[in-house]
Amino acid sequence: MMTLPEITERPVQDYVYVPFMVTMQQMQRPANEGFPQIFDYVERHGLTPIGAAFYNYRRINMAETLDVEAGIAVERAGPEEGVVKTGRLPAGRYLGVTWHGHPDALVTVTGVLIGWSKLTQQPFDQHTEGNDEFFACRLELYESDPAEVPDMDEWVTTLAFKLRD
Repeated sequence: MMTLPEITERPVQDYVYVPFMVTMQQMQRPANEGFPQIFDYVERHGLTPIGAAFYNYRRINMAETLDVEAGIAVERAGPEEGVVKTGRLPAGRYLGVTWHGHPDALVTVTGVLIGWSKLTQQPFDQHTEGNDEFFACRLELYESDPAEVPDMDEWVTTLAFKLRD
């Protein structure tokens, strides 16, 4: 089940992340490799997460590769360390939906959100160079903890894409 698209205001947020360049067939890699490193980093540095772990899609070229950050927002960022980087998610208006169901459907859910953006003439904060789309902030927030919700059909995922100012 998908909620109707809605616009929310998000404040600027510090975050920690591990960047990846992957193909569509490697989309599990940021979760499998990045999230454990991030959670370990957060624990070792005594940081406080704010919200769910996420993917932040920075560059998308569906036919070739995607630049994806596996990350989590924190009260304050610690020092960069190895592959773990720090940054700030931009404040602004975000168009989003929440999906209740298996993550395999997120490609379709994303398509619905993109279609809604176009239909309502609310463009995302992004630009295109050749076959690459670059985004100011395109979040896929994983609200469900797999350890607590093992059935993927019951997972909750929120999409939040920054709108152009």
